[in-house]
Amino acid sequence: MLRRSLSKLLGGRLQALLIACFGLVVAFTVLIGAWATARLINDYLAAVENERVSRDMDLASAFYDLKLQDIAFLGHQLATDPVVAHRLPDALAGDAEAFGLIDDEVLRWINDPTCECMNFVLVLDQDGQIALGRVRSMFADEPVLVKAGDWSELPLVQSVLQHNQGQDATEVVPQALLAQIGLADDAFVEIIPTERASLTPFDAREGTAGFTLLGVYPIRDEAEQSIGLVLTGYMFNNDFTLVDRIKRVAGIDTVTVFFGDLRISTNVLTEDGRRAVGTRVSQEVYDAVLVNEGSYQGRAFVVNQWYITRYEPVRDHLGQVVGILYVGSRVSAFQSLLSTFNRQVALIAAVSILMAGIIAIPITRFITRPIPQLVQANRSLAQGNMTVRVPDYGKGEFGVLGNSFNAMVETLNRTQQELLQKEKLVSMGQLSAGVAHEINNPLASILLFADLMYKDCEPDDPRQADLRMIMDETIRCKNIVADLLNFARQQNVMAQDTDMHALLDQTIEGLTYLPAYQNVRIERRYAPDVTIIQADPAQLQQVFSNLLNNAADAIPQGGVITLETRKINWEFVEIHISDTGEGIPEENMGKLFTPFFTTKGPGKGTGLGLSIVYGIIKMHRGQISVQSEVGAGTTFIVTLPLKHPDHKLMQQGELIG
Repeated sequence: MLRRSLSKLLGGRLQALLIACFGLVVAFTVLIGAWATARLINDYLAAVENERVSRDMDLASAFYDLKLQDIAFLGHQLATDPVVAHRLPDALAGDAEAFGLIDDEVLRWINDPTCECMNFVLVLDQDGQIALGRVRSMFADEPVLVKAGDWSELPLVQSVLQHNQGQDATEVVPQALLAQIGLADDAFVEIIPTERASLTPFDAREGTAGFTLLGVYPIRDEAEQSIGLVLTGYMFNNDFTLVDRIKRVAGIDTVTVFFGDLRISTNVLTEDGRRAVGTRVSQEVYDAVLVNEGSYQGRAFVVNQWYITRYEPVRDHLGQVVGILYVGSRVSAFQSLLSTFNRQVALIAAVSILMAGIIAIPITRFITRPIPQLVQANRSLAQGNMTVRVPDYGKGEFGVLGNSFNAMVETLNRTQQELLQKEKLVSMGQLSAGVAHEINNPLASILLFADLMYKDCEPDDPRQADLRMIMDETIRCKNIVADLLNFARQQNVMAQDTDMHALLDQTIEGLTYLPAYQNVRIERRYAPDVTIIQADPAQLQQVFSNLLNNAADAIPQGGVITLETRKINWEFVEIHISDTGEGIPEENMGKLFTPFFTTKGPGKGTGLGLSIVYGIIKMHRGQISVQSEVGAGTTFIVTLPLKHPDHKLMQQGELIG
């Protein structure tokens, strides 16, 4: 059925065919455009979402680092506080007043509004033992006083004691140390089985240890000797102040801090609206961030739905990955936006197809008006009418088509004439070769016997002048025969690396002794970047000799011949050979390369020189052109490729002419 319908349509009127094809093309184009637009919008929105999540991660990281700087600032301030530095030895010796003064300073800082969410401040002795401290617990209204505890095993404390330099970093505080200051219950997070999560936790301490920001700074006496440490800390476990602040201030959808692969501080919600504390990261993110220690960006399954996310590893003071910082946006919101855009694109596509169908008919009628004339002209051309032409249809597509048709007819005309000319040249070449071979042997005999007779004559023999004329004319005939053979002979191009300038100089040197060059000055204008080309040096020397001789003949009273070389587009070289003669009349310009055409007087030329030049240039895949102005001179321009097309022995591919 479909095949019969198409056959009927294609066999019908052109107008109906164009309307149908126009409709199909428009429908196909619009649908493809709609699909491409939808894909483009999808890709653009995805790129925007990825860019946004990257920006969100930059902001979240900045807030995270700023919080760590706050912790470090408090630790440094307390460590350099004069009261703490001067009274710590007394407090360690049991002085109650000194103890109270230091405790007042600690309380002042931990209760300072600018130090929100500071969980604990500890003053340690030089051995890492707690001298005193204050701890803010979720189970107490006021900071609790701590008077004892051993924190010497904490890696960050050991590093500061060893290097005697303050440090701040993310650190995992074991449950045993948290229990000493009453924060073990605050740090406890119940691990909840999570879909798509790893089978085993990343860190066995997850759920009990504290994921903290710590600042540890040495307390120094007047001699700059370390006498103790100040340790300040903020614990993420079950504390949402920082993640909520990032969400509120930076406008980020969701933010999470992971201890290992466990969520300990987040504003990602479960289906029942609770914070997803205790859930774990997906296996894909686990491998990318925790195992491979890289970042992860893209879609990820978070708790119970898909998010567009970015995860970055969090490292401790040793550079080891201990957790993850996460930002993300729900995919559902992104999909809703995409659906809205796709519906709008589909509506626009449907309206476009309908409008295209409405305007197809008048446009098709307008387009088909010139077609019958083109069809008739084509039939006339097929019947051999080479004079047929179509009218000018303006500047539109049919105008271009009409002009192309007319140009095609002109090209066919020229091609036909060239074929006739080539057939003529082939016949002429074959005839020339035959005649030359038949004449050459008799001429050699005439020259031989004339020379013998000339030598046998006495010095005063009147026959010597006649014999001399016979010999000179015979030599001239042999030269004509040689030109005929050169014209007819099929030659080979022996392409090799050739120094263009050296070849020109050698050619000039071999010609300047001739009488025609006595009053001629030759100027050389060689381009320095034109050196080696791939060509047949013997054939090119013949070309240059012919052109130079023609130039010298054009200035019998003397003048200037100029040789100039140029590099064209780094692929071709041009050789300009100019003279200051009388120039070439316009009516002779089209005949210059025609065999046997010459403007010289009888006995002064065969008319084959430029034909041979033309053939050699063509065999080298080059071009030759002429520029001439009567009374001003003539310039022959030879264009040759720098590299021969085959760079090897190449048979002559076409006849000259």
